[in-house]
Amino acid sequence: MKKYKNILFEVVENVATLTLNKPETLNALTIDMMYEVQDALAYIENDKSVRALVFTGAGRGFCSGQDLRNRVASGDRFVEDLMDCYFRAFNGIRTCRVPVITAINGTAAGGGFSLALMGDILIAARSAKFIQVFSRIGLVPDLGSTYLLPKAIGRANALKLMMSNEPLSAEDAVEMRLISDCVDDADLQTKAQEIAKKLSVGPTHALMMTRSLVDEVDDKAFEKQFRRELETQSQMRDKPDGIEGVAAFVERRPTQFIGE
Repeated sequence: MKKYKNILFEVVENVATLTLNKPETLNALTIDMMYEVQDALAYIENDKSVRALVFTGAGRGFCSGQDLRNRVASGDRFVEDLMDCYFRAFNGIRTCRVPVITAINGTAAGGGFSLALMGDILIAARSAKFIQVFSRIGLVPDLGSTYLLPKAIGRANALKLMMSNEPLSAEDAVEMRLISDCVDDADLQTKAQEIAKKLSVGPTHALMMTRSLVDEVDDKAFEKQFRRELETQSQMRDKPDGIEGVAAFVERRPTQFIGE
């Protein structure tokens, strides 16, 4: 099995497990990480013996969002570069050849919240938290959040999370129907593997056609919205509040927004 620098990837029997593996940054997303995710997904696409995928994070957090120290530079290629890097990885999970179980083992923040939404079945550890976080740094939700989150929990709930930055507990996420299961932390990976193994001996093509029918109306709209988010983000990051928000985050100090 190929070795990666930013993820762990293994296949046991017919279940693949892909683990974001930068625990020192709570698995913050980087460009290199996203290309490695794409590569692992390509392996699943080509190895027909793989029949299910568990997607999770190493350490105490699922994913803290994009690494603000490893951002794509502004410029004419900003949106296209991120579509090539992030959209292909995220959409690759969403349209994977096999069922995807997302095991959320801790905080899913910002782009990490978006990433969690790409799976077919979402389960979380009891200690997990979901935080939109974007407005805290003067930016807008991206990487699919503005499309998938309102569809999952409704407009009012989605806007409250996006505007307030209030964390959503795993138990409340079940109540809100954002995720299907909340389990004790020690049981998360076992539960995820149990679900994956059950699905891996099922009628894979029928399962994927079921997902296709559910998502068919949304596929083109999802890509369009993903691009619109990035176009808007490219504007927000150069605005005074966007510049201040990111700087304050990196410098670990309170923000001083001026409303622009």
